[in-house]
Amino acid sequence: MRRLLGVVTGLILAGTLTACGGSQTTTSAASTGGGSSPKADAPLKVGVNPVPHGQILKFVKDTLAAKAGLNLEIVEFTDYVQPNVQLDEGRLDANYFQHVPYLEEFSKGKGVTLSWVAPVHIEPLGLYSKKIDDIAKLAKGAQVALPNDASNLGRSLKLLADNGVITLKEGVGVKATERDVAANPKELRFRPLEAAQLPRSLQDVDAAVVNGNYALEAGLQPATDSLILEKGEGNPYANGLVTVPAKVGDPRVRKLAELLQGPEVKKYIQDTYKGAVLPAVP
Repeated sequence: MRRLLGVVTGLILAGTLTACGGSQTTTSAASTGGGSSPKADAPLKVGVNPVPHGQILKFVKDTLAAKAGLNLEIVEFTDYVQPNVQLDEGRLDANYFQHVPYLEEFSKGKGVTLSWVAPVHIEPLGLYSKKIDDIAKLAKGAQVALPNDASNLGRSLKLLADNGVITLKEGVGVKATERDVAANPKELRFRPLEAAQLPRSLQDVDAAVVNGNYALEAGLQPATDSLILEKGEGNPYANGLVTVPAKVGDPRVRKLAELLQGPEVKKYIQDTYKGAVLPAVP
């Protein structure tokens, strides 16, 4: 009986060691093999703002991705911070919501390294109001809301300067801050706010400079509702595809960039947004 129990115990122990060894071997193979090189058909998780980025990416997913062998997973965000945070943390493979000046500002401020892949579209920045219908009617001392992130704040001030509302110090361009306003004939009071809050601020301020995506989400039509609007020609603020350095060469990322810059997406942007969003690639 004692001899029989010894044999049974030995068999159980051998089986247990074999199972653990098999598990360790499998884990090791996964970590040294496929972990750093995802399969071509693995989902590509891309963070976007809903409008227009999410709409454009959904068009790609619904009409182009399958034929191109691309499996897209779209994750929507309503702010400009989390898409970059989650990309840096590895919870996303790429994102599509920002322009190069914002990417550079964010990367420097947060101490992260993200990589620009390709431009896709331009959202002209515009000045909107619920109280006046002409920029000339902007009253002395009027309160004007602006996006509070550095890249879009300077862009907003340049928009006002380009349209004769204020004058900026020479040479500051899109890097301007409120301290760089050299002349303010109307004595405008500037109110920096988070970009997503700007459409809602129109009830409380005399006018607000609103990013194109948030204007569209709020039902504003930049081409017809804005008092003044950025021009598309020579505009450095193209929104594009961004990833982490390790995935710049990922075939899935390259394929998505190719589709986003293709003729089908260009036509979709032109037909859908009618000037409110402009293709970045001629």
